[in-house]
Amino acid sequence: MQVHLNELARLRIEGHPRGVTSVCSAHPIVLRAALRHGRQQASTVLIEATCNQVNHLGGYTGMTPSDFASLVGKIAVEEGCPENLIVLGGDHLGPNPWRDRSAEEAMAEAEKMVAAYVEAGFRKIHLDASMGCKGEPVALDDETTAHRAARLAAVAEASAKKTGGAMPVYVIGTEVPPPGGADHALTTIEPTAAAAALETIEVHRRIFAEAGLGQAFGRAIGLVVQPGVEFGNQNVILYDRSKIDALKSVLTKEPQFVFEAHSTDYQGTRPLTALVEDGFPILKVGPELTFVLREALYALDAIASDLLPDYGQRPLYQAMEALMLDQPGNWSRHYHGTNAEMRWLRHYSLSDRIRYYWASAEAQDAVRQLCEALRGQIVPLPLLWQHLPAAQDFADAPLDPEQLLIWRVTKSLSDYHAACGVGKN
Repeated sequence: MQVHLNELARLRIEGHPRGVTSVCSAHPIVLRAALRHGRQQASTVLIEATCNQVNHLGGYTGMTPSDFASLVGKIAVEEGCPENLIVLGGDHLGPNPWRDRSAEEAMAEAEKMVAAYVEAGFRKIHLDASMGCKGEPVALDDETTAHRAARLAAVAEASAKKTGGAMPVYVIGTEVPPPGGADHALTTIEPTAAAAALETIEVHRRIFAEAGLGQAFGRAIGLVVQPGVEFGNQNVILYDRSKIDALKSVLTKEPQFVFEAHSTDYQGTRPLTALVEDGFPILKVGPELTFVLREALYALDAIASDLLPDYGQRPLYQAMEALMLDQPGNWSRHYHGTNAEMRWLRHYSLSDRIRYYWASAEAQDAVRQLCEALRGQIVPLPLLWQHLPAAQDFADAPLDPEQLLIWRVTKSLSDYHAACGVGKN
């Protein structure tokens, strides 16, 4: 069943909470799995790109918002996913990629980025101007953040009017974990204080009104807060609903809003369901999806090594290790310890910083060679039991490696889909 973003608050108030999974990934296999699953379930497919990943200058993926929208559209056509099920979102849109520059320079780039997102068809916009620029504090106060958010909202509004179609819906607030998870072992995470959440809403409402953006603020559907969930490199803090009674009261006072939950990766169906029930119906997931994709790729790599005499000993693993050692920029500041500890973290950390490398030519070549080696091969059941037991249904039949990869990603998406359907009737 399709759920529209602007229905989430009403459904919660009426006692029939429903959720939407926000897929935060640019990997084509993850996107294909999400679009196929959405078509099969006739459910909303919310796909989001972040400011560092995709922007008007290309981001770390090399894609502009238009490029990203075209990629999603192409895969959607191939998968037969109706366009009306798909929502594109922009996450953390603000000056963050340029925060080493002056605030005015960074905001000028952020305005260009927001315009590019909206003109490309993105209609869920998370306004995040909370991080300080050159010479400013690391985190800015609500007043400064809201003024910059309003400035970006004005650009989004003008761009939407110029290109036509629906006007954007907005998410405000920035109290979130570090992108991609924490770098250290975690013991506990404190939820956002209710007073802080209310202050964020009130300051934004006032400043948007002063800027003549009252209608835009009326389309603000979500507030980003910390529900007390997080994952580090090697552990996960599961949701504890007993800690958020005060925070939940914010939604009673501000019925326009729901909460958006970031870093919900690795929670599992039961905590995710509780999050949706408690007012967090927008569940963002990213690293988990590429983590399980890597899990399946490495399992196939091991199977091919055991099954095919000429394949070699885990050449995909070896290629990724060489690539990450040659280009350490995406992991070296996040993984710490002995050489042995950093080696396993490079491949298996829950923060999954290996995901930044799959788009490289070396990785794509290694994945292609793996899939070509195994395509059509009969994989004995014991080998699947050894390396990827849950995939036993793929045993003893000609293997389609790509379908196995999509299946593995879909297993995680199914946990989210089950949680998002709380109390459906």
